[in-house]
Amino acid sequence: MQAAHPIERAVGMEYYVSDADGVGGRLRASPADFRVRELEAFDTEPVDADTGAYPHLVFRAELRNWETNDFASELSDRLGISRERVSWAGTKDKRAVTTQLFSVKGVAAEDLPEIGGTDIEVVGRAGRPILFGDLAGNAFEIVVRETENADAAASVVADLQAFATGDDPTAGEGGETALPDGETTVGVPNYFGQQRFGSRRPVTHEVGLAIARGEWEDAVLAYVGNPHEREPESTREARAYVDETRDWAGALDRLPGALGYERSICHRLVENGAAEPADFRDALEALPSNLQSLFVNAAQSYVFNRILSERLERGLPFDRPVEGDVVCFRDGDAPEDFPIPDADRTQEVTAKRLSTVERHCERGRAFVTAPLVGTDTELGGGEPGDIARGVLDDLGLERGDFDLPGAFDSDGTRRAILLRTDLGVDRAGDDLTFSFSLPKGSYATVLLREFRKGDPDA
Repeated sequence: MQAAHPIERAVGMEYYVSDADGVGGRLRASPADFRVRELEAFDTEPVDADTGAYPHLVFRAELRNWETNDFASELSDRLGISRERVSWAGTKDKRAVTTQLFSVKGVAAEDLPEIGGTDIEVVGRAGRPILFGDLAGNAFEIVVRETENADAAASVVADLQAFATGDDPTAGEGGETALPDGETTVGVPNYFGQQRFGSRRPVTHEVGLAIARGEWEDAVLAYVGNPHEREPESTREARAYVDETRDWAGALDRLPGALGYERSICHRLVENGAAEPADFRDALEALPSNLQSLFVNAAQSYVFNRILSERLERGLPFDRPVEGDVVCFRDGDAPEDFPIPDADRTQEVTAKRLSTVERHCERGRAFVTAPLVGTDTELGGGEPGDIARGVLDDLGLERGDFDLPGAFDSDGTRRAILLRTDLGVDRAGDDLTFSFSLPKGSYATVLLREFRKGDPDA
């Protein structure tokens, strides 16, 4: 185990579990170097099914250098319909080649337009829209270009094989020089990746933490002010002006037009006078509801990452429970060869049940979890519960703090702490290609960070 890059530690990812050197290299040198294909879990009827009973047209789209929201907006504009009639299961990054399902209500197959950088294949019809989460996971093929130390990849693989089964990753130190043939099972902590918090300016969790504490003005300043070194100089100067003056009208003269949400907050504060905490809450509530939820979700994700890092520091296992852990059981609807946790089926592990639950985890029937803290989340007992409470105490939070107005409210859930996958690694000179599949909600970058060990934005 070794310390992570500073920008990763800022979002709660304190460690790499592999002690091997990093390979470095460039991620997303081109969109084709980052390929993502949804593992679909959505049933359809034939395309000629009755449009009254099945009003949603379902199609599969390959998007090249398109962010999902941008594509949906372009599609709805071309069709002359509301953006709300376009739905999908998971949002994908722009600088990639992605293949995913979409549904659009009240449109005929022949009306779908040709859009540059896309290939569209009609799949069928459905009685409801595709909803967020209507997928089993994602398959990835990712190329890391121009690595400085490609030989180290074999040692990283060996470390991650050991972590997947609870063995000591340092037991074979010094060792591996050849990559395994074919796929091998590896494991990493199931951290929330950098994208959850803002890849270039990781601050969404700071906004969410302030909201949970009821510090509405601080939440606004964390989002509108709070300059980051990775931003352009003019943007940093505008944010610094906000921090120094609280002059919302003046901020509108300085904030770039591209910062539409920040400018929207400033407009509302100019209108309402920004005199009371309720005025700052009002400005945040004027943002789209999905962005309001994102702030609180980012705060929960930061707490989760902190909990996982503390568990690593204490040397507790990730592949099997200890007394006081809460496990969730396998989703019975998941594909047989792709086990997925069902966060609605949980059980706290007692001393009496420990050996039984260990066997369930070993066979892929149960998964050790940590809380995504909300009003209804059980924190567990024993040392795992102590870790969760300690992190919350350090942040000045309680579960009841997530009893929030409107879209900010969250009752919480639980999430598996170990991310396992069958990984293939191929080498061509100094380039490495990684092939693997992950369940929905998990991040490819939390696996790749173990290999690259450096600035996640490089």
